[in-house]
Amino acid sequence: MSDEKTFYITTPIYYVNDVPHVGNASTTIVSDVMARFMRLKGRKVIFATGTDENGPKVLEAARERGKDPQTFTDEIAAQFKDIWGKLNISYDDFIRTTEERHIRVVQEFLSRLIASGDVYKGTYAGWYCLSDETFFAASEVTDNLCPNPECRKPLKWVEEENYFFRLSRYTDRLKRHIEENPEFLTPEVRRNEVLRFIEGGLRDASISRSGYGWGIPVREDPQQVVYVWFDALLNYLTVTGWPEDAEKYNQTWPPDVEFMAKDIFVRFHSTLWPAMLMALDLPLPKRLFGHGFWTIEGEKISKSKGNAVPPATLARQLADISGAEVDVCVDAIRYFVMRELPVSSDSDFSMQGLIRRFNADLANDLGNLLNRNLQMLTRYFEGVVPQQSPPDSEIRDLAAQICCEVEEAFESLQFPQALAALWRFIARMNKYADEKAPWVLAREGKIEDLANVLYTALESVRIAAVGVAPFMPTVAKIIWHQLGIEEALSGQVWDRAAVWGGLKAGTRVRDVAPIFPRITAKETPRKEETPAVNEPAGETPYISFDEFKKLDLRTGQIKSAEKVAGADKLLKLSVDIGSEVRTVVAGIAQYYAPDALIDKTVVLIVNLAPAKIRGVESQGMLLAADVGGEAILLMPDRDVPPGSKVR
Repeated sequence: MSDEKTFYITTPIYYVNDVPHVGNASTTIVSDVMARFMRLKGRKVIFATGTDENGPKVLEAARERGKDPQTFTDEIAAQFKDIWGKLNISYDDFIRTTEERHIRVVQEFLSRLIASGDVYKGTYAGWYCLSDETFFAASEVTDNLCPNPECRKPLKWVEEENYFFRLSRYTDRLKRHIEENPEFLTPEVRRNEVLRFIEGGLRDASISRSGYGWGIPVREDPQQVVYVWFDALLNYLTVTGWPEDAEKYNQTWPPDVEFMAKDIFVRFHSTLWPAMLMALDLPLPKRLFGHGFWTIEGEKISKSKGNAVPPATLARQLADISGAEVDVCVDAIRYFVMRELPVSSDSDFSMQGLIRRFNADLANDLGNLLNRNLQMLTRYFEGVVPQQSPPDSEIRDLAAQICCEVEEAFESLQFPQALAALWRFIARMNKYADEKAPWVLAREGKIEDLANVLYTALESVRIAAVGVAPFMPTVAKIIWHQLGIEEALSGQVWDRAAVWGGLKAGTRVRDVAPIFPRITAKETPRKEETPAVNEPAGETPYISFDEFKKLDLRTGQIKSAEKVAGADKLLKLSVDIGSEVRTVVAGIAQYYAPDALIDKTVVLIVNLAPAKIRGVESQGMLLAADVGGEAILLMPDRDVPPGSKVR
């Protein structure tokens, strides 16, 4: 075996009371993206996910469906695997807590704690929430309802003899570890929550139950079953072969990063779990990452609220309205989840937001960069990649810089920043084509310059494909195919693939359809009208030429763009019109991401009377085509100096 430790990534194991939705699928997507990047880095990876199948909550769900619990859990586990397959999740181990290997680990772990005195038998009295499968102290309960704001279901008062883990014994040691290892808990807002929770005092935890017929029996006392949370956390250890396979365990443990949502971060993963490991002197996970919730109209996505969106259904809906392949739409969902991942706070999920990203980032930016350059290569060089001599040092250095930024973003678990860096590179290359105007070079017979420009553009597409591969594996393979590269994308290694010059001269590209057909407003009805940039009111009357001459139409270059506070549809733009920089408010936020507009050349009316919009003075109006109610900005097809008069 290699001396280098296996990079070990985990998701939480998911309750089998129902199948996945977009909310919990995002945790698995994040983990998969990390696993794919580490494989791209040349690391051996174990990426583990699975299902949590024990406990009264699962037993109750099985009975509601008229099934025995094993049959029920077998069916749901199979559905999880099917959904993860459709989302292109590349897990290495799917762990189920009803497996014999896991039962042996749980019983052995608990036996060692009993032998050491860290687990003792006592009487528990307190409030129990079946939905959360959590006990609460009387001091935490004020109205007989679950204190968890996402639950708030009635509690049950329970008094029974259980086994207890001496969690309180590890309060100081746990706090010291968190303070001395700032990367242990991420993001910082979650780390601060954990420290406040610890400072409030840790109580010994009840870790067994009596009278339940579905769970792992305590080896020393078969009338007791292991508490589902104590049982579930140990799945991470089961995957490594502990304690039976010492070689695999030593190669794999500890986890490099454990991903989860914030609701299970504080009480279980950041306090109980590390204390359990400390009790047996086992190394702690290197990092725990707790992301925020996806919401719909401000409410957490959950099955109980009836707003859960099955990811496969969402992909089919997107395919229906876009005309893209379903697998491409799966990648679009993966991209959206990673680009807008709720890290420190929650994020709202909507079909309209997904469509905006699909149009602006995927169709307009990535798709446009690929399509326009493939078409020009076919037109001017019969689809054969020309020789570049010499390389464009500015673009080559930028590509190297972007690749470093992407790697740094992964190292710090800042996934949206990794994509932002890649899209800054893609935006620069779209602008590059406008600057170099290869159609002009072809017309003027400057074939060597034309070859250099097109090689630079397509080599940039190749590097972008490698960069997006962890996020959108299907899309990356399609781009790779269209570029005509024979070497398998799966065989690429990040440090080499990101080096300039990987696209070989003489490669013949393939003529295929665009990957991302743009979605129009006609194809996707909106809940509410979006103000168009130039919305006509009924029949447009004729005007005289003298009236038309009163309009001062000029080109402008967008220097900055940001959303207007409190307005979902408005962008505040700074537009250079040659003589000055104007502030313009435009209702195009549904169609264009702010970053995608930087350095774009647009057409605007500069002698329109200023108007206050949401407290911002707008000093002009952009011109756009109204296509089925969607605003498409008018942009020149070649470089035009800011302030050029439109006649």
